[in-house]
Amino acid sequence: MAKKRLITADMSIADALKQYPGIENVLTDYKMHCVDCEISDLETIGVCAATHSVKDIEQLLDDLNEAASQ
Repeated sequence: MAKKRLITADMSIADALKQYPGIENVLTDYKMHCVDCEISDLETIGVCAATHSVKDIEQLLDDLNEAASQ
């Protein structure tokens, strides 16, 4: 059975940050400095991860969801 995630790869960076501001540190830990990016309303977490060469998107999503649930 697949995990139910609060944050998914197709969610925009801006929406994720608005709903779960506690994820900001996770994004910066992954060198995804998207917090103040002017395209964060349009760019998804998945696209941003690919742009910033995140190798393990599933681990990123796990880490984001852990932070979001705290």
